[in-house]
Amino acid sequence: MGELKLDTVEIHPDSPPLATIIWLHGLGADGHDFEAVVPMLGIPKSLPIRYVFPHAPVRPVTINAGMQMRAWYDILDIQVDRRVDTEHLLESADLLRDLMERETDSGMPSDRILLAGFSQGGAIVLHVGLRYAGPLAGILALSTYMPTADTLDRKRNPANAAIPIMMAHGSHDPVVPLANGLSACRQLRGLGYDVLWREYPMMHQVCEEEIVDIGQFLLHTLDSGN
Repeated sequence: MGELKLDTVEIHPDSPPLATIIWLHGLGADGHDFEAVVPMLGIPKSLPIRYVFPHAPVRPVTINAGMQMRAWYDILDIQVDRRVDTEHLLESADLLRDLMERETDSGMPSDRILLAGFSQGGAIVLHVGLRYAGPLAGILALSTYMPTADTLDRKRNPANAAIPIMMAHGSHDPVVPLANGLSACRQLRGLGYDVLWREYPMMHQVCEEEIVDIGQFLLHTLDSGN
């Protein structure tokens, strides 16, 4: 991927990790965005996890009047599922794969790596995880959609045909409408993926009930060794 590398915020367990979660933030946030969520997940110390929260590159974002901010890709139109900068998206996908390679090079098996992301970050982890050539532990996709849905059927990798997926969305989300998340979920189920769908009475955010459900998904997925 050339010389561009992602800076990260990382939380390391007290004992050698048995799994890694790489968690991508949304538009305009940074790697610290979900750092405070970790203690709220209820993961026992008997399941030591390394959390990696990368910072997206800083770039101008068209729908925000060209303002410079952290973004996994430029959004060209307010209809977020229609016009995104695909070159940026693929660049960020490669950067995520670099982080995953760093983990496997350090000795973490790919099937102990779980990808998580919110909004734009969720779009990236769905894109990468479903196309990845090695088996992964799972995908957590929050308040998101699939801007590369048109290529998924051709590009998906059978290595992750049975990957556990949790999708969660706010029913009052004004940024990524609930319909976009449901559309992605339906497409995935139509292709045979086992998707756990959760919906909450919230906007473009996370809530306490959702965090509890995420913790249960992570514990079940990583404890079962999927």
